[in-house]
Amino acid sequence: MATVLRLFVCPVLGHPAREVAEARAVADWGLDGCAHSRRGSKRQVLLMDSETLAEMDLHPGQVKENILTQGFDVRGLSRGQRLRIGGALLEVTIPCTPCSMFEAIRPGLEVQMRGKRGMLCRVLEAGFIRPGDRIEVLPQELASPS
Repeated sequence: MATVLRLFVCPVLGHPAREVAEARAVADWGLDGCAHSRRGSKRQVLLMDSETLAEMDLHPGQVKENILTQGFDVRGLSRGQRLRIGGALLEVTIPCTPCSMFEAIRPGLEVQMRGKRGMLCRVLEAGFIRPGDRIEVLPQELASPS
């Protein structure tokens, strides 16, 4: 079953992410308390799978993911898909591309992470997200918010 493993927010741009016990997703904003949240942005929440972190020998939160998943094929998501995660509804917008920040973690990591960085989402419906919450990909006919 696809679940939320861990949650992170980055309170200040350019600083490390901080793990949180729960996150409040705010409609058309992102996660409350995260400096990367922006109204109208396609880059409000970053999903990344724990399996990729393990494959790349990275620590949770190290690459500033917001929602670290377990048992979920994040790379298999497509733009426009909607996800029910805890009490929130998210829409997949674009793949996240690695940036030069990765080179500070380990030389060559930026290139190694191409196509593996995770998916960015926007928040359609507000709600709380907690570790252990189920991640559900909604069928297209059920995906429209009310």
